[in-house]
Amino acid sequence: MTFSISGRCTRTGMLGIAVSSSSPAVAARCAHARAGVGVVATQNITDPSLGPKGLDLLAAGLTPVDVLDLLASEANHFDYRQVVVLGADGTSAHHSGGKTLGTHRIEQRPDVVAAGNLLSSPDVPEAMVERFLSMPDAHLGDRLVAAMQAAEDAGGEEGPVHSVGLLVVDKVSWPVTDLRIDWSDGDVMAELDALWTRWKDEADAYVTRALDPSSAPSYGVPGDE
Repeated sequence: MTFSISGRCTRTGMLGIAVSSSSPAVAARCAHARAGVGVVATQNITDPSLGPKGLDLLAAGLTPVDVLDLLASEANHFDYRQVVVLGADGTSAHHSGGKTLGTHRIEQRPDVVAAGNLLSSPDVPEAMVERFLSMPDAHLGDRLVAAMQAAEDAGGEEGPVHSVGLLVVDKVSWPVTDLRIDWSDGDVMAELDALWTRWKDEADAYVTRALDPSSAPSYGVPGDE
């Protein structure tokens, strides 16, 4: 039901995840990230509690491998879960339980991990990672969105994709980007690309408005003079 890519930008330290599914509102359940800490993707038969737990363990100093080992020892029904943990240093660990659905695969490289289940082809995660790595100088959001399109080009899921999300964290305690298409019967990857294109030039301004409103640019809307 799900494929995702978790990545780190070596230039900026940004961390992020993009995830899609045939089910509604996938990012609300599966995408978890914290600036300076890491990323956790929890998918397949999803347990959303694994995301915050995994991030807390990373923040406490555990490695991604240690985080997964501890989750596996404590979490219920871990055999149903597909979990990726990416640390702030670009190291990662992953798990696909014995009850992961359909064709599933995880592709892992330094600074990036792609995972999927119910895939149309086992080659999908590798296509995602290769696209991500081919754009080292691009914004992390551009790389994650491009990787999702690469997944679709490689066949994507067995069924139609209806929801997608993009989560990026950087320096502050809240996501600098949290974009979601929770249900669509259209081309959700194209919709995500359009939404990201609309958002990315304004993302920094919204951080400035939070930290120092007196220096922030205007909103450029009627009445904001």
